[in-house]
Amino acid sequence: MRIHCKVVVIAVCFGVFLLLYFWGGNAVDDPLLKEVGEEPEEQEEDSSSSQSPSQLEHDVVAKFPRKSPAGVGVRPEEPLKGRKQGRPISRGASVNAKSKPRSNVARPVTRRTKAEDVMHLAVVACGNRLDETLTMVKSALLFSLKKIKFHIFAEDPLALQFKERLNQWPRSVAAKFQYRIYPISFSVGNADEWKKLFKPCAAQRLFLPVILKDVDSLLYVDTDVLFLRPMDDIWNLLKSFNRTQLAAMAPEHEVPKIGWYSRFARHPFYGVTGVNSGVMLMNLTRIRSTLFKNSMIPTGLSWEDLLHPLYQKYKNHITWGDQDLLNIIFHYNPERLFIFPCQWNYRPDHCMYGSNCKGAEEEGVSILHGNRGVYHDDKQPAFKVVYDAIHNFPFEDNMFQSLFYPIQTKFLDTVNTLCGRIPQVFLKQIEKTMRKVFEDKVVRHVRPHK
Repeated sequence: MRIHCKVVVIAVCFGVFLLLYFWGGNAVDDPLLKEVGEEPEEQEEDSSSSQSPSQLEHDVVAKFPRKSPAGVGVRPEEPLKGRKQGRPISRGASVNAKSKPRSNVARPVTRRTKAEDVMHLAVVACGNRLDETLTMVKSALLFSLKKIKFHIFAEDPLALQFKERLNQWPRSVAAKFQYRIYPISFSVGNADEWKKLFKPCAAQRLFLPVILKDVDSLLYVDTDVLFLRPMDDIWNLLKSFNRTQLAAMAPEHEVPKIGWYSRFARHPFYGVTGVNSGVMLMNLTRIRSTLFKNSMIPTGLSWEDLLHPLYQKYKNHITWGDQDLLNIIFHYNPERLFIFPCQWNYRPDHCMYGSNCKGAEEEGVSILHGNRGVYHDDKQPAFKVVYDAIHNFPFEDNMFQSLFYPIQTKFLDTVNTLCGRIPQVFLKQIEKTMRKVFEDKVVRHVRPHK
């Protein structure tokens, strides 16, 4: 009987010991088990809470086709390759982080790096500017290295046509860009007045900092612009801004005695010859956070608060609409503007009165701006030759055979015209760009590996 009691007591003690052992072990391991079990939920939460609105837009739109504010369907934007979701470990998890490193610690760095690989380009198209705008988009894609996101502002009938045409481009080209279509809208003042300010809807560009709140930097171009070298090169000029500069444009003229502003303007303008807004590089974050000096009140005004009063004051004195308003703004805020040379905004004015863009003579035209309608008439055949060649180029053809050689050959017919007499200005940069494309795509791949 005594032996039986001793066996029972030993069994009970052993059972209690086992219970204490397991309880103690679970208490030690519980936080780690909890962390591992909740990691997927934590990452899911991060994708909605720690991302900026623009980053979230990329992820959502990659899963579900959506419609633009105008109700126009938009091709799903492709998420950036290699992009990861996640957030750094909080302070409370730092102890566990030492024993079990979390892979998502480096993810914000990856996301930021990838975001910098996307360039943003905006254009405003109304009326009969569909083909012209698509040719501009095409020229940007032909040579650019980084992916481009296009912000296209268009009237409703055009918006549907943009969507249809862009979605027809080859898959190899579609992989290089994203786009979104926006309706024409003005946050202050009378919309009809803004639309009629100069060319149809041109004043929309003034409202880009207000509408594109999630975009940090942006290149705006008119529809009649053609890139003859990678957009990456002008995008890199953002790094040349000093601490006060928030936008960049080229001078309206190089020679004051033939400049429009220096001879005819009835309002303040930037510098000696004014600036041309057909190609405008903008740091939108700085624009939104700056108070601008002006002639109306002694204190500064934000960009959005400045636009309508400025228009009301000068509307009877401006000829070139929104460009004149930009000249007035930077007349009072010259320290805010970065000036890039004329080859980044080369127009007929640079050659029809004699060659007066030295930068283009030395380096060739980087961005061709065919204002005055020269792409569609015979007044300046040199401009039309370049436009027609890019417009007619089949995307996947050989660029030397189907693009550069036609331009070079047809230029022979323009040598007796005002702008055609200096063919090296038009051909130098595009030839250099194409040689680089050829070297990158062909020569580099056939060289034997050392």
